[in-house]
Amino acid sequence: MFADKYEAVIGLEIHAQLLTNSKAFCGCSTKFGLPPNSNVCPICLGMPGTLPVLNKKVVEFAIKLGLATHCKIRTYSIFARKNYFYPDLPKGYQISQYEEPICYDGYVEIELKNGEKKKIRLRRIHMEEDAGKSIHDQDVDTLIDINRCGVPLLEIVTEPDINTPQEAALYLTKIRQLVQYLDICDGNMEEGSLRCDANVSVRLKGEKKLGTKTEVKNMNSIKNVEKALEYEINRQIQILESGGTIVQETLLWDAGAGVVRPMRSKEEAHDYRYFPEPDLVPVVVPEEWINEIKKSLPELPEEKRDRFMKQYKLPKYDAEVLTSSKALADYYEQCVKYTDDYKSVSNWIMVEVLKILNERQIDIADFKVKPEHLARLINLVNEGKINQTTAKMVLEEISETGEEPDSLIERKGLLQISDESFIEEVVVKVLEGNKENIERYFAGKDKLFGYFVGEVMKLTKGKANPKIVNEVLRRKLEEMRVKVNG
Repeated sequence: MFADKYEAVIGLEIHAQLLTNSKAFCGCSTKFGLPPNSNVCPICLGMPGTLPVLNKKVVEFAIKLGLATHCKIRTYSIFARKNYFYPDLPKGYQISQYEEPICYDGYVEIELKNGEKKKIRLRRIHMEEDAGKSIHDQDVDTLIDINRCGVPLLEIVTEPDINTPQEAALYLTKIRQLVQYLDICDGNMEEGSLRCDANVSVRLKGEKKLGTKTEVKNMNSIKNVEKALEYEINRQIQILESGGTIVQETLLWDAGAGVVRPMRSKEEAHDYRYFPEPDLVPVVVPEEWINEIKKSLPELPEEKRDRFMKQYKLPKYDAEVLTSSKALADYYEQCVKYTDDYKSVSNWIMVEVLKILNERQIDIADFKVKPEHLARLINLVNEGKINQTTAKMVLEEISETGEEPDSLIERKGLLQISDESFIEEVVVKVLEGNKENIERYFAGKDKLFGYFVGEVMKLTKGKANPKIVNEVLRRKLEEMRVKVNG
């Protein structure tokens, strides 16, 4: 109702948990799913007398993401202490970066539905450590798991350049894609490896001044980010329209109820009493190292998409779907090593493979069909040895067992019949038993041709080569037509 009157202004803060083997400032493992409170040491707990030591991989991963997002890289940056109390933060502070983040002034480009490109500016990307995890168990109490304390994060902060929930979803998708391609974060939002908070305000269209903002947390999927933002934008508009005032606060998204709930009043930077971390020296990054990392960057999503279109002659839509994740793009490229039918591979992956992955809620990494086996299946269809229907059935079965398609086809006797003389015998048999239908066909009921094909396929239990069936049937019917017409 008021969509044309107001506009939203959104800034996102994304936390990406890094794929390092050890934590940011100690040697503890970062492995997910270990027993609670089993993966800690005096350093990540901030015990008196301990000294943190920076993990070099964290700096490397930060530079990688900075370069991939067109950021300027600081050759000199410092760490700061972010002070706040929370039960899952035993130190009472978090080691982060504040005034001098390692990456700043970058951008990410998104493509809107109308094809227009939009730049989302990045204010900063900085390194920090994670806090622990509070588990609220109503039957027991609030339980604390501090395994996550000290796990390295990159925080990616945008300028308030996002105006719709859809733009936010596109931007988040792009960041998730980038960290996966760079192999610095697995992007798993459900497990909390990638977390997104949104600062949201609304204002009358044409106004320069920003409205009062709220922060929305606890959005564990891209879909939930869209839903939460839509809800919060509408909530703020309704408050303004009824003459109310927006309260600056932190809100939690309740996905089950589809609403936001107040959590606490919104903190400002000064509430954290930032000061330079006294136990860590400044991070000095030589230009030579930055250039080295730049050379080692992998092919990024847009580059890969453009190459797929050029090298494999794929439509843009196909290329975008296939490069939506690095693992899927790699699977496609492994497949086309075994067949030159690039478009068929694309079709099979986009339709049949993704359908199986969605139904079973698994990733391509867990798909049991090897790329060479999918390519073999496509080649067998192209060679006329099996038909599409049989191929789909074979794919479904080998996706559960991992079996080679040839052995399954042989074991179940699924090879297509391409013996023309045998097919001709079956066609003659079908036509001899359908004299009335043949008369109707000659009288103009052309759709009966499909009926005849179906009868042939029925007698051959679906094994007859459809192309040969069609050719023989047309020939036989034409011969009969010539006889009838004298």
